[in-house]
Amino acid sequence: MRLFLLFFIFNLSISYSQILPERDRAQLKDEILADRFNNLLPKLMDDTQIDMWLVISREYNEDPVMRIMLPSTWLNARRRTILVFYRNKEANTIEKLAVARYDVGENITSAWDKEKQPDQWARLVEIIEERNPQKIGINYSEYFGIADGLVKTDYEELLEALPQKMEEKLVSAEKLAIAWIETRTEKEMKLYNQLVEITHDIIDEAFSTKVITPGVTTTEAVVWWMRQKVTDLGLETWFHPTIDVQRSNEALKSHIESFSKGKPDDVILPGDLLHCDFGIIYIGLHTDCQQHAYVLKEGETQVPIFLQEAFKLGNRVQDIFTGNFIEGKTGNEILLKSLSEGREEGLRPSIYTHPLGTYGHSSGTTFGMWDSQEGVPVNGDYPLHYNTVYAIELNTTVFIEEWNKDIRIMLEEAGFFGKKGFRYVNTRQEAIKPIK
Repeated sequence: MRLFLLFFIFNLSISYSQILPERDRAQLKDEILADRFNNLLPKLMDDTQIDMWLVISREYNEDPVMRIMLPSTWLNARRRTILVFYRNKEANTIEKLAVARYDVGENITSAWDKEKQPDQWARLVEIIEERNPQKIGINYSEYFGIADGLVKTDYEELLEALPQKMEEKLVSAEKLAIAWIETRTEKEMKLYNQLVEITHDIIDEAFSTKVITPGVTTTEAVVWWMRQKVTDLGLETWFHPTIDVQRSNEALKSHIESFSKGKPDDVILPGDLLHCDFGIIYIGLHTDCQQHAYVLKEGETQVPIFLQEAFKLGNRVQDIFTGNFIEGKTGNEILLKSLSEGREEGLRPSIYTHPLGTYGHSSGTTFGMWDSQEGVPVNGDYPLHYNTVYAIELNTTVFIEEWNKDIRIMLEEAGFFGKKGFRYVNTRQEAIKPIK
């Protein structure tokens, strides 16, 4: 047992040692941004047939798209910041300009000399006239909130500044904004692998006797240990973690109770099936993970077989679902096919998987919601694209004869979909963790 603990602690220290100092994180963030601007953005603009993209925000009220375009030393936009991206496909060039008083980091060059042209909007019009784009994309969207970042005041002032012939070129940049948000690069995926490993290791530590003393420790104590651990590592959580309990002598909670953040503070006892929901942020990327642990009773040396078998059914739902990932298929098509196949096997699945990346609940293909298992209008009709990451979030309800009740196996893991198919970003849980 002591050797196991030493090995466990050693592995955790290796994982945590991957976390970079603040200055190195800033350098990596800017390198990733430069790669995305220079190599990814031209392709996305070509794919969506938008040759000029305007991203406009004022300080502390940033468009969600602009927020993830700012360099490491810009924690917010300054005054009113107007970003202009112009793609000349024939010349194979991409211009990255800021109608602002400053360069926006090393990637976006200031194109406004206020002494020569005092009016910021007039300078924007000059830049547009000089390039004469076919389509000017702006960020508005009825259904995808992250792509709807152009606020009313900036929109009205933009329309007032533009000549009629330019105003006629304005189009929604919804597809471009979503593509920018959802598409992951090779550089980002290397970072993502580390981030998910760190997430798993924090959960492993939380679900251990280092943190939990059965009969003493409460679920809320574990929650706040996780929050403190993340802070101590210099990371952030993007939502408040939860720890909940399923027991042989308590009825299964409803879906709405299971997804409520106001969970009861239970003392953790031997025989408890524990579940966590936990996610962190590191250099702009997010994780979202749900896993299970079981507190061994006196005399038990392993998780009961009936719980092990129930957990395998959760993995089976994952396999059915991710096996249906095909480029171009919509979230609703994949959802309904997966639910049907699961039910044909006698499973009782529920799938509510969402895009994951620069935001936790990000934009992109949506595969159901916990209260929309028949499909999600519009967002669920968005097609699946390569080089995207999802929180593979789902559950299956299983009747346990030994407890004479249903339990719910609730799982969530980061998964990547690329040209080689689907893979978990950094493995998945395939067995309930025993707490000895």
